[in-house]
Amino acid sequence: MKAAEWATERERGSIWLLRLMAALSLAVGRRAGRVVLYVIVAYFFLFAPRARRASLAYLRRALGRRPTARDRFRQFMAFATTIHDRVYLLNDRFELFDIAVAGEDLMWERVRAGNGAFLVGAHFGSFEVTRAIGRRQPDLRVAMVAYEANARKINASMAAINPALAGGTVGLGSLDAMLKVRGLLDEGVCVGMLGDRTPGDEATEVVEFLGAPARFPLGPMRLAALLGRQVILMVGVYCGGNRYRVVFEGIADFSAVGREEREAAIRAAVVRYAGRLERYCREYPYNWFNFFDFWGGV
Repeated sequence: MKAAEWATERERGSIWLLRLMAALSLAVGRRAGRVVLYVIVAYFFLFAPRARRASLAYLRRALGRRPTARDRFRQFMAFATTIHDRVYLLNDRFELFDIAVAGEDLMWERVRAGNGAFLVGAHFGSFEVTRAIGRRQPDLRVAMVAYEANARKINASMAAINPALAGGTVGLGSLDAMLKVRGLLDEGVCVGMLGDRTPGDEATEVVEFLGAPARFPLGPMRLAALLGRQVILMVGVYCGGNRYRVVFEGIADFSAVGREEREAAIRAAVVRYAGRLERYCREYPYNWFNFFDFWGGV
């Protein structure tokens, strides 16, 4: 994957605009705020040609046919909706949403065990709605980790929406960060990561994904293996209206994997992760939010 492409994209918008959007959304409510989304999405649909091309390439694979303009607009609209809903979810307005959860017993098993786990997601659906499960259940604690540069962006965005959440994402890239992640896990915290992108200089595994080879980073699974933890796939699917479906699925368990078997187990876990993600892409095709050439550079 020419994965660094996503990292070099110019950021659209700014923190002050995000603060303004958050204030207005909380003031007028979700229904009125969604009216403005159609205008915003129409603008980007018309004036973001690279994103349109990426949408066309992805949807052709996920749908198994040539997507219509309506299909592509629907994907853009799903993306905008999950961003807009982030304002309410990060401000604990869970009553606005109908959230169904599957696999929650897997999470409670981790809570009872008290040694945490890695929750590996993707730029698919809403990560915030997944975090909401942890934030509305006090015994289930979730912390997010990301590459250092991305962690700064996430922290700034979250602080703009809810200042109480400033600094909530741990930046990876140092021994201190690794120790902090281990400490969180030892406290029973579940650590969330996104496993579908790499900044470009990380080891990857080439996996068949939606009919063509694509590169997936090894880093998230490697971190879980080094710390000897279980890996759970997390997906927060937007289902239209105010409905979300959150799914937790076991992907790998590195707690008993020896050093000699570790590398093969890591690569096998990445293949399983990609396979499950492909299934959800076909089932909920408009929830994919990687608007760049995901299959390029292989």
